[in-house]
Amino acid sequence: MGIERTDRRLRAVGTVDPERPGPPGLGLDPFAPGFFAEPYARYGALRRDDPVHHSALGPWLCTRYEDCVRLLCTPGLSVEDHHAGFDRRARRYAPDDPRRERGTRAILNLDPPDHTRLRRLVARAFTPRRVEALGPRIDALVDRALDAGAGAGGFDVIADLAFPLPFTVISEMLGVPDHDGQYLRDVSHTLVRALEPLVAEDDDAVRVASDAMHNAVEAMIAEKRAAPGDDLLYIAGHETTVNLIGNGVWSLLRHPDQLTRLRADPGLVGNAVEELLRYDAPVQSSRRITRSDVTIGDTTVPAGSFVFTVLGAANRDPAHFGPDADRLDLGRPLAPQHLAFGGGIHHCLGAVLARAEARAAIGGLVQRFPRLAPTDTAPDWNGRLVLRGLESLPVTV
Repeated sequence: MGIERTDRRLRAVGTVDPERPGPPGLGLDPFAPGFFAEPYARYGALRRDDPVHHSALGPWLCTRYEDCVRLLCTPGLSVEDHHAGFDRRARRYAPDDPRRERGTRAILNLDPPDHTRLRRLVARAFTPRRVEALGPRIDALVDRALDAGAGAGGFDVIADLAFPLPFTVISEMLGVPDHDGQYLRDVSHTLVRALEPLVAEDDDAVRVASDAMHNAVEAMIAEKRAAPGDDLLYIAGHETTVNLIGNGVWSLLRHPDQLTRLRADPGLVGNAVEELLRYDAPVQSSRRITRSDVTIGDTTVPAGSFVFTVLGAANRDPAHFGPDADRLDLGRPLAPQHLAFGGGIHHCLGAVLARAEARAAIGGLVQRFPRLAPTDTAPDWNGRLVLRGLESLPVTV
């Protein structure tokens, strides 16, 4: 594909040092011991004591369900960085560096009418009918991964199932050659760390990944123009599904009563996936930018502010989900009302595909292995505030 492979500095980035104290007034202190393993008690305290919180880092944090729904669906809010009072890209690129504008025309970073035009083009690939047609391929990939795990007596849920499944599916939709798959997987895994608010020390690695992805996409565009096909050019179509599967399996392992319940009732898997999305969301926050002053509850957020709807907190809000919102209940009637896929015009395009992959992977894993259990090795969290997930989850079968 003509991708330059001279720099392999795609190291693990985006983590924070638990030994370093966070700034006062941070609200959600990622430097606190154990934060990434279990952030929800801290979410609850913030939702109770300061639900519209102005962080010392600059952005505002909203943690109540109703506030988040309103912000996600309000037409007057923006996702285009130039409406903000500060340039969050300034630390990564100099003002005259042409790379500074990369990503600003991506669909997640566009307002209407450009967003509407691009979404209409891409949405055709993610219709329920198109996803249903992918079912046999998804099932075959899951079976292959589970067969390998059975033969070995155990496997890593992330490396051997949660990552290969959605990555292979989206790569085949993209028409990405097999020999470039692992390389682009590494590039993508590093590049999405640019979404994190705490990556200042990781700018070099993000720049390297950005250059690599830019070169890869340019090469793919040239190939598709020369030989058009019915595949789709779409980036980052797998990262959140990796977290959905990994977080979901870990939640079930921590709640053996619910694991047993799902094993006894395979038809519950659809609502189970919705509850797992609610309980430990793969995307923990979604940003909006105010173009004018916005009043949220008793607080006025000024124009030009970054506002993060903390989806992970909203999904545990007892005002909406009831007093047992912190409990995993695979039969919860309100589970499908979670905000794990965002909301409004930026609701996740790949939600239907992510659900199908999670149903196949989690349902298949639970039914295939009645002795499924975690190993003595603690799961390894990725240390991210936005895309919450596990780097590894070893299990025995």
